[in-house]
Amino acid sequence: MSRAMAYQHKLAEKLTILNERGKGVLVRMNHIKKICTDPKVRPSFLTEKAMEPACKYLNKKFPNIDFRGNSQHLSNIQKQKSEILSGLTSYYQSFLDVMEFRDHVYELLNTIDACQCFFNIAVNFGFTKGYLDLIVTYTSVILMLSRIDDRKVLVGMYNCAHEMSNGTSDPAYPRLGQMILEYDHPWKKLTEDFGPHTKSVTEAVLSLQLVYPRRNLPAEQWRSAQLLSLLSAPAAMLSPACCETIPCEYLPMEVMERWIIIGFLLCHSSLNTNQPSQDLWKMALRSGLYITLIRDEVINIHKVTEDCFDGLKGYSKRIADIKEGRENVIANCAAMHRERRHFLRNAIKELSKVLDDEPGLLGPKALFVFMALSFSRDEVLWLLRHSENIPKTKTPEDYVDSQLAELLFYMEKLRTMVTRHSRVLQRYHVQYLAQFDALALNDTIQNMNVCPEEESILMTSFVSQLSAMTIKQVENGEQFDFRALRLDWLRLQAYTSICKAPLPLRDYPDLAKIMNMTEFHTKMMDSLEELLHETSDLSTLCFYPRTFEKMFCQSSEEVSMQRYLIAFPLVCSHFSGCAHDMCPEETAPIEKRSLRLCVTFLEEIAKQACNVVLEICAEQCNLNDQLLAKHCAQTISTARNKKQKKPMAKKGEVQREKPGAESQRKDRAIVTIMDKLHMTLTELCSSLSHCNQFTVWDHIVIPTEFLVAQLETRLSKIIVQMAGYNQTTQEIARPSDLLAGIRAYAASLHTLSRYVNVDVTRLVKSVLLQQTQPLDSQGDQTITTLYTTWYLEGLLRQASSAMIVHCPTMHCFINQTTENEQSFRAEEYSDIPEMQALAELIGPYGLKFLSENLMWHITSQVSELKKLVIENMDILVQMRANFDKPEVMANLQRDCQSHDTRHARRYYA
Repeated sequence: MSRAMAYQHKLAEKLTILNERGKGVLVRMNHIKKICTDPKVRPSFLTEKAMEPACKYLNKKFPNIDFRGNSQHLSNIQKQKSEILSGLTSYYQSFLDVMEFRDHVYELLNTIDACQCFFNIAVNFGFTKGYLDLIVTYTSVILMLSRIDDRKVLVGMYNCAHEMSNGTSDPAYPRLGQMILEYDHPWKKLTEDFGPHTKSVTEAVLSLQLVYPRRNLPAEQWRSAQLLSLLSAPAAMLSPACCETIPCEYLPMEVMERWIIIGFLLCHSSLNTNQPSQDLWKMALRSGLYITLIRDEVINIHKVTEDCFDGLKGYSKRIADIKEGRENVIANCAAMHRERRHFLRNAIKELSKVLDDEPGLLGPKALFVFMALSFSRDEVLWLLRHSENIPKTKTPEDYVDSQLAELLFYMEKLRTMVTRHSRVLQRYHVQYLAQFDALALNDTIQNMNVCPEEESILMTSFVSQLSAMTIKQVENGEQFDFRALRLDWLRLQAYTSICKAPLPLRDYPDLAKIMNMTEFHTKMMDSLEELLHETSDLSTLCFYPRTFEKMFCQSSEEVSMQRYLIAFPLVCSHFSGCAHDMCPEETAPIEKRSLRLCVTFLEEIAKQACNVVLEICAEQCNLNDQLLAKHCAQTISTARNKKQKKPMAKKGEVQREKPGAESQRKDRAIVTIMDKLHMTLTELCSSLSHCNQFTVWDHIVIPTEFLVAQLETRLSKIIVQMAGYNQTTQEIARPSDLLAGIRAYAASLHTLSRYVNVDVTRLVKSVLLQQTQPLDSQGDQTITTLYTTWYLEGLLRQASSAMIVHCPTMHCFINQTTENEQSFRAEEYSDIPEMQALAELIGPYGLKFLSENLMWHITSQVSELKKLVIENMDILVQMRANFDKPEVMANLQRDCQSHDTRHARRYYA
């Protein structure tokens, strides 16, 4: 094919557009599958009892459905044809998108074959990656289509309603129906379709043998090579991290494994004829049990491959290789990945600490950061896929990682560091691009023997654009945009990768090396967010909520991991990146799930911290209680006996420890419960105070507010519990005791501000203010209600029955001497100190509530007495005149009305 034709075909542009389009189509297929398998949101036409005959008929006869001759089966569709058309249009259009996408993909693949394009991931990286991505995306779309069990019913029902409404079938229905029928067995049809493309696909996949084996190493080799370490070679710390295959260094392992597994499934002929193909394929088979199609949709590598090869002539050895690979994975793979995670935790921690201390090193060592993020993401996602589908193995604990929080935490820390110090990266790379890349590229161009006009124009524009850059642009805050340059480089790769190109890129590896490096450097200037998304996006976790929550629980049980728990809610901020413009209807559910997970994690962290804080407060309250005056009698008695030389206590009696004895210790290595609590609190507060706020789907989340909310709710309940009100026995704590306890809690809570930035004063005031109201913010009873009830039902009732009387001398109520023992001593609840304590506890609002209730009850009793006086006025006058005549008084008293009622009311009021 001529060079002019290669330019006209716009291979680079088509690859870019189709890959983006393919992602959208894949997301839609996944969305339809989820909708159809969820009974809650499944289309009503598929669930209605009346529609069952129609669904069965459509499924059986698809695609050749007789719309007119089977009115009995399709009568319900006739009744609801308008609703069906409007309800199923989006589904039908999505299936048409698949067909359209398929047409464009095969057209482009045929064009690429006609151009006899050259593929090598280490040379024309962008072109090769785009080609392999397109193949895998297309395959994933077809596989997802085949997983939609209701696809025939959806398409057939829509077309049936269309014909009933318009008198004719949809024009695209015959082709669409045929396509859906062909992909009932997707792998068989796909391998047939890709037969003509075997050469190109195999060449592209085989180029990974330069990268994949080097990346797929055990942790021991990483450790011996001191991978990702900036401290291993201090003399080279300022030297830029560079290699000949920069973009391959942070290419996700799962992406490469998808390319290899799916590539050799589609074009498997080379597995029997080419030893390098076999070696690469076997290595991928030993990498794990599952690869991802999209989100939580996976394929079982060995099962699918064995099913595809089963029955093919000459593939018995390959089936044996598959079984061997599966056994190897089950026996060794989990342990290998566990060791990798262990290595990466330490490596990424060291890298983070060094860069945190010297952010300037981000410039020369940016590649290390993105490698660390990519490697870590690979291991997290591998664990995620396999912990959801643990195979039968002797060591299932290898699929559990209770220290995952630390790895996630340092990933988030590196991401934050890159974003925060973006100016550092820009200042470094603007100079690198202008003073090294531009010069090196210019020298490379000058040394070329042949340089066609189109290619020359592109490369000259590269040099001109890079040379014109200055550091002042960064200082002035100028926004950089190198997307055009990167697209031109992709175009240049396409132009120079066709057969018989005047400037074959395979003959100029230095040009490819310098341009791939330049592309990476330009991304440091304008595409940091995209690069972070590419290397460290963990939005897949959103679609494994149960596993994600289990990982959080496992980490929270480890005391050493508690300071890293904030990583889990921070990861929820990634989830907005998994939405796609072609499927807006799933945005709201994903947002809701993201926020739910984020809130769940933060509430759990806050709950744990709250429990520890309140345990410390309770212990301090107990210690404070030991210092109250009411406990000094025994101490005074002991001291007095000692002074009077009275006999000491018997040997069997336990000597009471003095307050403060718990603080004495002979060995600091002895760890007390309080030490452990303070250590745990330090860890949890470190987690909550890691960042002031972060954003999840445009919602600003403040972690410490969750702790404040938990403390407010729990503290209100504890204060009510400390009051100890028992309605049956009419027992309640003395106001002074409760006030002392609250003061002890408040004093302990104020130490919380040493650990985390929380306004404890505002918190305590808010809680105590709520306690001055009849009900708190949760609608629960407060101490105001409890004390009001007790003073009315306990003290006032007994005062009404003269069991308790007021003593003006002592300024309090006291108990009358009676045969029945009183449940409480009135002076302990009604003297001046207790009234002052009560006033401080319930405040002016509470006092108003108490006084209003007291006055209402007293007024009611006075009204009753007044009523009795009026009813018995004449007798009372006679009593007054004859009070010194017992016989007359006795007769008058018998005549007094409501005598029993009066006494009853006086007693029960």
